[in-house]
Amino acid sequence: MLIRMSFALVAFSLALPGCARLDHVGRAPTFSETDDTPEHFAMLSPDGLPLEVEQGRRFPQSSLWESGQHSLLGDRRASKRGDILTVVIEIDESAEISNSTSRSRSGGESLQVPQLLGLPQRIDPKLPLGASSANAVDLSSSSSSGGDGSVRRKEKLELKVAATVVEVLPNGTLKIQGLQEVRVNFELRELIVTGYVRPEDISRLNEITYDKIASARISYGGRGQITDVQQPRIGQQVLDVVLPF
Repeated sequence: MLIRMSFALVAFSLALPGCARLDHVGRAPTFSETDDTPEHFAMLSPDGLPLEVEQGRRFPQSSLWESGQHSLLGDRRASKRGDILTVVIEIDESAEISNSTSRSRSGGESLQVPQLLGLPQRIDPKLPLGASSANAVDLSSSSSSGGDGSVRRKEKLELKVAATVVEVLPNGTLKIQGLQEVRVNFELRELIVTGYVRPEDISRLNEITYDKIASARISYGGRGQITDVQQPRIGQQVLDVVLPF
């Protein structure tokens, strides 16, 4: 009974990745839901007082000398929960690392006892033909090892994504999260950005570069028929981990 349950659990775990692929069998992959997300929740319950509605207009009457965010000369940078800012991702990096190591060692030991209290003369007749105890010990050893390694990497990525302030920490730091999905034919590209930013690092254009995001998590991938073909099947991945050869 236990064996059957084990096989059932293994079969169930192997079938789960296949269920995700069924989403785009014979059709384009579906977009992720935008409701009930941290961004949507942050916009529904922003910090501070709600916007006033006066005489059927969304914003209160503006003035050139007002310091509010919605005035003509106001600071429109993201500063509170529910605000939106643009994250600029421009990665153009290259790295090249090369190293080599070599090691060698040699040693030798020789011990001869041709006249040790006359023992060789007494022992030699009892030894097999051709054997002698004159050279009692003669050892030699040598070892050598060498290794070469090199790493060459080049990455270039230029993207922009709108992120939402989902939380304002007690010290004023903003936690942001953004998700962008673009579907082309039967392939859906996903861009996910999360991290922490300081309000003063946001530019006057309400933009921030990725190198100023603390604990940045940037994911650029996709799902669809092309991605499924490029990825090995779950059974092959399991065998690559389990098999010792």
